[in-house]
Amino acid sequence: MSTHHDGPDSAHRRPPGVSDTTVQALGALSKALETTERARGHLYSFHQLTGGADFELDRAVALLREAGHHEWAERVQREILGRNVIPGHWTFQIVEAYNATYYEPFRSVEEQARRELADGKDHLYEAELKERRRTAGHPDHTARPDTAASPGPVDRTADERHGRGS
Repeated sequence: MSTHHDGPDSAHRRPPGVSDTTVQALGALSKALETTERARGHLYSFHQLTGGADFELDRAVALLREAGHHEWAERVQREILGRNVIPGHWTFQIVEAYNATYYEPFRSVEEQARRELADGKDHLYEAELKERRRTAGHPDHTARPDTAASPGPVDRTADERHGRGS
């Protein structure tokens, strides 16, 4: 693994008998779940942005009326305000269906795989990657927060001290 004197905490150490390929597979599964988390975040953005747009229509309708465009105000209110984004669905229903149909089962399978294949340990692939990439003896390359050096003064170059650096 590494030649460091410190290492990952017990929650991030590979259990005995867990193969490299299993760690890689769990890492790929975790990465896929993290990508799904990002997609879910975008889905919530879609939900909130669409809701915000719908509420902004209230202002548009009021301004159209104020400007004397009553037919357009009625049309926007009738055809767009409160409209389904897909047949029978507002965005909250899409979010709920995504969570129930895809996200929660995915999260559950990933958790079960970790529990069964690696004693429930999370981020083993990343923990081992960190060990391979750390610089031995460097105070900012410690394995754990409890082994980190306390932050000291920043060592700036002469150019930086005199406003010539970045």
